[in-house]
Amino acid sequence: SMGKPKNPLMAMMGVKEPVPDMPVNALLAGRMAATNDVAVITVGRNSGEGGDRVVDNDFNLSETEKANIATITAAFHAKGKKVVVLLNVGGVVETASWKEHPDAILLVWQAGQETGNAVADVVSGKVNPSGKLATTFPVKYEDGPSVKDFPGIVTDTTKPQAGDDDMMSFMRPKASRIVYEEGIYVGYRYFETFGVKPSYEFGYGLSYTTFEYNNIKVNPAAFKDKVTVTVDVKNTGKVAGREVVQLYLGAPAVKLDKPLMELKAFGKTRLLQPGEVETLSFELTARQLASFDAEASAWVVEAGDYAVKVGASSSDIRQEGTFSVGKEITVKKESKALAPVEAITELKPKK
Repeated sequence: SMGKPKNPLMAMMGVKEPVPDMPVNALLAGRMAATNDVAVITVGRNSGEGGDRVVDNDFNLSETEKANIATITAAFHAKGKKVVVLLNVGGVVETASWKEHPDAILLVWQAGQETGNAVADVVSGKVNPSGKLATTFPVKYEDGPSVKDFPGIVTDTTKPQAGDDDMMSFMRPKASRIVYEEGIYVGYRYFETFGVKPSYEFGYGLSYTTFEYNNIKVNPAAFKDKVTVTVDVKNTGKVAGREVVQLYLGAPAVKLDKPLMELKAFGKTRLLQPGEVETLSFELTARQLASFDAEASAWVVEAGDYAVKVGASSSDIRQEGTFSVGKEITVKKESKALAPVEAITELKPKK
């Protein structure tokens, strides 16, 4: 039987602690490798809301999970057979310490009741996967820009009252202070600007085929009302597939701080047969180029040269171009509202 959950909120919601993984020793792994064609290892996490995740045995895989991946992979590889790890998770997990063991990792993202059918279609090759990561998988938890700020400081530890059980004590309001200082450097904007190498970057995703990017065109070279970017995408592999193409922009930092690059548009090709080419087109308006100027309470497009970066992920840029903005454009004025009650020392890159 499973013990009482450590998190009182989990107990209130009727959520049980996960059943510990069964350790797989070399003898059992060897038997499985002798009688099966391929190994499929599932790493699962609880879904749902109501509590923050933890680092140990959640973001980080448990020692048993990592040992099982290593042991099973060694046994199957000894027989010349392959291993697939399914990540049935609702948030990022640590992958850097074990990802070199299996032959493939399929990120399932807790797809609900159709998970089994979807996984079977992808693993069997009936469907060519074409998803890309919408979040960064860091090498380690400490690499995230908000780690030093979270979970903050409890400024008023309201004392438990007579008759409180664990749940009442847990639920009693406490005044807390959390100051997020990463500013604009959230997610890939932080990792790319500060040169922190992730395990898997934003926008990453493999396919059973490969794609080539060619012939980028940026018109007009001098921005007026809009700029159009086109690029040719060719399926250079042996299997039909779709590619998610991403357009990032590097903006001049005249008076406003700017990340190295920002995603401004993305598009997905149709199902391209081997050798087939499709031209994707992206349109950028002043609103998409604008950043918020807190001092002026306005959305502005700063003058200068803009770098267009088109690629398969935030770290895999395939085609580049430029256009210029002749003079600053004020897109929209705002009224001042919800200003911080005190100054926040936001993260800035070293010049």
